[in-house]
Amino acid sequence: MKLNVIGTGLLAIVAASASAQQINGAGATFPNPIYSKWFSEYSQANPSVKINYQSIGSGGGIRQVTEGTVDFGASDGPMSDDALAASKIKIVHIPTVLGAVVPIYNLPGVTQELKFSQDALAGIYLGKITTWNDPVIAKENPGVNLPNLPILQVYRSDGSGTTYIFTDYLSKISPEWKSKVGAGNAVKWPVGTGQKGSEGVSAMVRQSKGSFGYVELVYAAENHIQYGMVRNHDGKWVKATTAGVTAAAAAFATKIPADYRVSITDATGPESYPISSFTWLLIPSPAKDAAKGKAIVGFLNWMLDKGEAEAPSLTYAPLPAAVAARVKKTIATLK
Repeated sequence: MKLNVIGTGLLAIVAASASAQQINGAGATFPNPIYSKWFSEYSQANPSVKINYQSIGSGGGIRQVTEGTVDFGASDGPMSDDALAASKIKIVHIPTVLGAVVPIYNLPGVTQELKFSQDALAGIYLGKITTWNDPVIAKENPGVNLPNLPILQVYRSDGSGTTYIFTDYLSKISPEWKSKVGAGNAVKWPVGTGQKGSEGVSAMVRQSKGSFGYVELVYAAENHIQYGMVRNHDGKWVKATTAGVTAAAAAFATKIPADYRVSITDATGPESYPISSFTWLLIPSPAKDAAKGKAIVGFLNWMLDKGEAEAPSLTYAPLPAAVAARVKKTIATLK
């Protein structure tokens, strides 16, 4: 009898899994660590819904959601006016968390925490700064024995919201970068080597002596890769923290538009970390499948009510309370 009960229970679990509503999404790698955690936890709490997410980069997420091949997309860079106008379906931006993009490097023998000025960050990727002992880097790092070692610049080869955040920042602090390269999910990099995904950039920097790259903070922390301090808009040296990201968001609190498409890089304030950003889920409204649309709304409400509290443990900053309250109202309008 006991075996029959166990067998019946297993059959029930299998049947519930087979009949679960399958929701498919794709996009940004920047928030993938927390999305993976959220989607797993939500499915455990709600076995009737299973959310599958492919971390393929923001460009891929935008492309797939506008083509209707996934139920939602994800991006770290908001869609442009032209992209929204060209989409055959209405896309609603739902901000989820905030994060920081950090400059990572592999410099064996250098144990001190390095500082990177605006001129250094732009100069490295413009190809003007080619060795680690360049005067621009040395000036901000007195007492550090910087080697005469070539810099290997590593960037994202795929359409990337992390690239958008980083190049958006460079475009604000460097007129030369803005005129020669500009901001975007994909740009024509003057120098360096491309790698796919934040995972690819992290791996390349971790294994390559003298390399330099940019990833979301959680990838640097999880892979134990050194990352440097950055001088912010107010001239203060800051290291990426959730508090610094929250401060950056606070500087734009009154400037967040109704559709949430806003850049918060190079924020004012002595505590603000300058390479910070919201990240967004891209939700079709109305949904092509009403049942899936309802399931997505259920997840989004769970995200605000339960998921946000988990953000700091993965080095993300939760939505500011005022923004979360606005997002709650927006979710109620989704069809």
